[in-house]
Amino acid sequence: MRILGIETSCDETGVAIFDEQEGLIANQLYSQIDIHADYGGVVPELASRDHIRKTLPLIQQALKEANLNADQIDGIAYTSGPGLVGALLVGSTIARSLAYAWNVPALGIHHMEGHLLAPMLEDNPPAFPFIALLVSGGHTQLVKVDGVGQYELLGESIDDAAGEAFDKTAKLLGLDYPGGAALAKLAEQGVAERFIFPRPMTDRPGLDFSFSGLKTFAANTIQANLNEQGQLDQQIRNDIAHAFQQAVIDTLMIKCRRALQETGYQRLVIAGGVSANQQLRTQLAALMKQIGGEVFYPRPAFCTDNGAMIAYAGFLRLKKGESSSLAINVKPRWSMTELKAV
Repeated sequence: MRILGIETSCDETGVAIFDEQEGLIANQLYSQIDIHADYGGVVPELASRDHIRKTLPLIQQALKEANLNADQIDGIAYTSGPGLVGALLVGSTIARSLAYAWNVPALGIHHMEGHLLAPMLEDNPPAFPFIALLVSGGHTQLVKVDGVGQYELLGESIDDAAGEAFDKTAKLLGLDYPGGAALAKLAEQGVAERFIFPRPMTDRPGLDFSFSGLKTFAANTIQANLNEQGQLDQQIRNDIAHAFQQAVIDTLMIKCRRALQETGYQRLVIAGGVSANQQLRTQLAALMKQIGGEVFYPRPAFCTDNGAMIAYAGFLRLKKGESSSLAINVKPRWSMTELKAV
């Protein structure tokens, strides 16, 4: 069984092909970072238009990479939510049209389920059950995972997601969009504990997150440390970046430890764009070693949005006979708890 996966939920166009016997046999990705950089964030209309331009050529490239013809594809999986409605409609329309033309089933896939299952593409995939920390620009969630489609949301961000807070704080520090990786690089040169940021919502019960206050704290710290020219000295920028990053990491670690303790699970999966952060990986690995557990995450290329995770999630569901009608239906807001178990 070979599944074509299409991802167009935001600002990356991803196309991949997953083969039941050979695994991932094609993976194409185009990033729109350069298009949105001048605006300091994703412009939905521009994102949608670029998906229109890029999706079909990437499908052709994926087929060429896999040395396949269209009649050798057995099904199509595409992201139907959550995400930007216009961008989702592009992928959904193309996927449904191709499925009709090729006479194969098609299925809309939950974007965050794709992220959650991305570590399954690695050589050492996690076994069920586990706790998943899904941490990206749009989401910060802790999910109890007992199997595919067996998800219980334990906690989520009540305002800014962790990745969003990274990008906003990076902008305050004068870094280009997207600023998360650039902020992490600044943090490498920062002096620990020169600035102490709060660890929000860790002094109360529960597993929800809040990161908008950290952005405000960063803004106030920057304002209080401007020099006579109204600028930040480079070392102070580094130190603020370090303090901010460590506050986010500590908050995520505290909540992960709490979720593992409450469930008794020993495996932790971390996925989503922020999961590529090396300090987060290092410190979570140390935490899991300390408590006798294991941590799993996808390779950096599969942390950001990609077609491979959608193709794999689609394979699991289409193999079980799941499919949907030809109606083009997207869900900009969609809870994973609504998904069927397979």
